[in-house]
Amino acid sequence: MDRSSVLAADAAVAEALQGASEAVRHALAVTLRGCEELLPVADWVRKLRRSEATGQPLRIKLGLDPTAPDIHLGHTVVLNKLRQLQDLGHTVIFLIGDFTSLIGDPSGRNTTRPPLTPQQIKANAETYYQQASLVLDPARTEIRYNSEWSDALGARGMIELAAKYTVARMMEREDFTKRFRAGTPISIHEFLYPLMQGYDSVALKSDLELGGTDQKFNLLMGRHLQAEYGQEPQCILTMPLLEGLDGVEKMSKSKGNYIGITEDANTMFAKVLSISDELMWRWFTLLSFRSEAEIAALRAQVQQGRNPKEVKLELAREITARFHGAAAAARAEEDFHLRARGGVPDEIPEVRLGGAPLGIGVLLKQAGLAPSTSEANRLIDGGGVRVDGSVVTDKGLKLPAGTYVVQIGKRKFARVTLA
Repeated sequence: MDRSSVLAADAAVAEALQGASEAVRHALAVTLRGCEELLPVADWVRKLRRSEATGQPLRIKLGLDPTAPDIHLGHTVVLNKLRQLQDLGHTVIFLIGDFTSLIGDPSGRNTTRPPLTPQQIKANAETYYQQASLVLDPARTEIRYNSEWSDALGARGMIELAAKYTVARMMEREDFTKRFRAGTPISIHEFLYPLMQGYDSVALKSDLELGGTDQKFNLLMGRHLQAEYGQEPQCILTMPLLEGLDGVEKMSKSKGNYIGITEDANTMFAKVLSISDELMWRWFTLLSFRSEAEIAALRAQVQQGRNPKEVKLELAREITARFHGAAAAARAEEDFHLRARGGVPDEIPEVRLGGAPLGIGVLLKQAGLAPSTSEANRLIDGGGVRVDGSVVTDKGLKLPAGTYVVQIGKRKFARVTLA
């Protein structure tokens, strides 16, 4: 969201900012950085001013259904924003949707999503928070589970809640509309999901709720229900979906264009460096904790002739250090430069195999460097296989007994002792 256009175009925002302190204006700038939408901006300014006047931190909510145990950098876009708001002194509520996971979020789906079992939810939730704590400040994070109040609602409470929203309004939701027009089944329980997510905001008395752009309907439901229950409605902040390594599709494990935050430091560092120069600036805005002024200065340096790879190295150092520490990031950078020069890292897997003389395709498979002999042969055809630094061109090569450094591409190595 472009900050200047928001403030210039909205008279209500300008009015809310009349006489506002520099701290409030800074907090608004931090909130708007990289976001897709902040609604309503004027209400958020008023909340910030009240917080400054009373010394009472605002309550900022992020709800996550633990549908998978691993977090990638795309998930951290919202977590980064939470950390920025924490650093302004506000309270972050990390809400685990253990109850709503039993329903299944229909957002953006063409079919009903199978609900998770309680056992899956518990295991995933534990891993989720451990990983999120690599971004958030645990000392300033309130962890809640929505089963605390959702289980207590009971049948009567659920009916009373459902009475606060109409079917017509529910059908304004794009994915429901598409499925209805296509004759695709919509289960009644799917209508309950946005209601329950909205009720979370009532239970937590949240001032601001964050989510991806695909969550806007659910976030607005929270505003509606808070008003129904006599509370001041929360503001909503949507963050864009992060493009993955390919720079085209959103980051996704299924698309293979992701960086998992628990991946080893060397892999993480090298993957960040693999993104395009253009995508780098998007990642700086959404993933870096540098100020906008610092990022603008880096961009100006590149425009004046600085090699963009040097700047990308700074991004790789920052992201790798966040999840692995500065020392590991420094070692990963050394490893990257060593591999780029064709060198062999100091620490590589040691593998012992029998059956000498052994065909190179079988060796690659047994050493865990290729998933199959056919894939090994494809790598050889592409010139991606080296033995002791020499490119292998013969798929029929058989290696006698001995010890060899076997390399696939720039990142995969093994010291293979063949007997």
